[in-house]
Amino acid sequence: MARVNIIRVGAWLTTAAMFLALAMQAGCGSGEKAQEKTETDSTTYASLDPSNGYVGQEACSSCHQSIYDSFIQTGMGKSFDIASEAKSSGDFKKHAPVYDSHLDFYYLPYFDNDSLRIMEYRIEGKDTVHKRVETVSYIVGSGQHTNSHIMNTFGYLNQMPLTFYTQKGKWDLPPGFEKGGNTRFNRLIGLECMSCHNSYPEFLMGSENRYDFVDNGIGCERCHGPGEKHVKEKQDGKIVDIVKGIDYSIVNPAKLPIDLQLDVCQRCHIQGNAVLKEGKSFFDFKPGMRLKDVMDVYMPVYDGPKNEHIMASHVERMKLSKCFTVSAKRAEGIKGELRPYKNAMTCVTCHDPHVSVKSTGNAVFNNACNGCHTNGKDPLCSAEPKQLALKKNDCVSCHMPASGATDIPHVSVHDHHIRVPDRTSDIERVRKFLGITAINNPNPDSISKAKAFIAYHEKFGFTREILDSAKKYLPMGTATEIQRNHQHIIHVMFLENNFKGITDLVNSMGGLENKLVRKSFDNADAWTAYRIGQAYAETGNPKKSCDYYGVAYNLAQNVLEFANKFASSLAAVGKTKDAKGLLERLVFDYPKSPSALSNLGYLCLVVDSDTARARKLYDQAISMDPDYEQAIINKAGLWAMQRKNKDASLLLSKYLKRKPQSQQARTLLNQIKQQ
Repeated sequence: MARVNIIRVGAWLTTAAMFLALAMQAGCGSGEKAQEKTETDSTTYASLDPSNGYVGQEACSSCHQSIYDSFIQTGMGKSFDIASEAKSSGDFKKHAPVYDSHLDFYYLPYFDNDSLRIMEYRIEGKDTVHKRVETVSYIVGSGQHTNSHIMNTFGYLNQMPLTFYTQKGKWDLPPGFEKGGNTRFNRLIGLECMSCHNSYPEFLMGSENRYDFVDNGIGCERCHGPGEKHVKEKQDGKIVDIVKGIDYSIVNPAKLPIDLQLDVCQRCHIQGNAVLKEGKSFFDFKPGMRLKDVMDVYMPVYDGPKNEHIMASHVERMKLSKCFTVSAKRAEGIKGELRPYKNAMTCVTCHDPHVSVKSTGNAVFNNACNGCHTNGKDPLCSAEPKQLALKKNDCVSCHMPASGATDIPHVSVHDHHIRVPDRTSDIERVRKFLGITAINNPNPDSISKAKAFIAYHEKFGFTREILDSAKKYLPMGTATEIQRNHQHIIHVMFLENNFKGITDLVNSMGGLENKLVRKSFDNADAWTAYRIGQAYAETGNPKKSCDYYGVAYNLAQNVLEFANKFASSLAAVGKTKDAKGLLERLVFDYPKSPSALSNLGYLCLVVDSDTARARKLYDQAISMDPDYEQAIINKAGLWAMQRKNKDASLLLSKYLKRKPQSQQARTLLNQIKQQ
């Protein structure tokens, strides 16, 4: 078994589920074995030149038509597209509405002429008391396992609360939306998600999920690198004899050293918690690079079941296989091969990334096994002849059994840990959490480890104790270390609700308003300013809070949370007209935010005494989310102000029936009853 470097934490148990993004990406290659010895030097590839641009896969098709025609039928080629009946694998005739018992919503997909819609509704008795219909803009997933659905609101992309699971032929909540995790129409499709499910988009810096352009499917350049220089050289007549050497104007992954070839695949085919290196983004990896120079990908390690695996764990699981470890060791001593993978097992030993798995017969995979597991006459298999006959001599069915993934419901995938079948099962054992490991980097630095532990708490629901492990890896013993690592230290304190600790740290550094100035794809400085703003708000300093919320907003004006909080802080310091103007812009840009709609309604009353518009905005907020408490409180308060106490009481009573723990609603209801 491949050795993993576990980053230890204190002994504690967890059963927390991890809801991780799907991924579809693989390496590709072509060409014949070299007649001459050629050592691959990754630094010479044009793909690593920052000035070398992308040209799009249609440019590739002009010379590589047959490969292009085959590739666009693969899972990668069909990974993402505009929603249409042709793209959808869904069954729209023989299914019942999907019911979320936790939130009490039903979901129904249907085509309205050429538009795919998803309806969310709620029933009380025989009455439909809530209905929201949204249009699907994009379908993500080839349909081999799933189709998930994305809505586009003026460039803001969000995942929708329905997925079609092809293998089971059923509609259900998406992965991570089940068991009370339903975010309805609000899950952000950020750059991390998009960069594996599709070709690189035109992403609007200063946002979390806003795009100027998204492509339709993973293209050639994700595996071969940007092709501008390659196209120019060919147009200029510069031709390389690829039988004898390497054309460095484009990456052929088949001619990369084995580790770099695997990095092309595991850019997306190792699923875990991706921690970017300082200053890097999800745009920065290009074929021919080492993945660990851009990001470390972490997985939790448990003392427990060994057969469990997640959906996109193909490379990680393959590396556990004796087939891989033995052949990789054997290949270490072989130099000068033009196609190094020929001497070791890699992804392309079994998979031609230009050909759909659906059209690849089992014989192709079995031949890959028999290429090594033969004594020249008979296959080296210990199974009885009757067993072999029963399995039709299919190696994969025994040694790579298909089973469910732990992170995606209703799917069956082949476990890429190739091994002799284990007839025992330890699935029911209690799993003891041991720590985390960077599965693509045996020696991550301490900051990377700290960021990984932070993410496991913030993204995946691990308990707050894991933040102690983050602090262990954060140097903060001296003023210099605090200065260097203040963003991560503030992040940990924020998650611990240690707001006074944040304000004390910021004050000790003389303030950070003028130091948080960098715009980036991850909005790191903006998020730090936002957390400081929240800390000052919680500790009773609205002026400082407003200053830092303003820094966050100015760095990332398309992050909706920043705009909303900055507007609220402006109102808190008496700048109500400025706050109203900001919310007007926010609602114009994104008219589906219940909090922004409700806040704007309130300011319409405060600034303009416009009760009609306030009521309309509250109703819009409630139509987006019938359980959004502040809009319900505001609407009830407006009715009470207009002496419509009966209507206000009825609204609050209905809400309290659903949310009896709401002290704010109960207090307002009692006040109205006493009038």
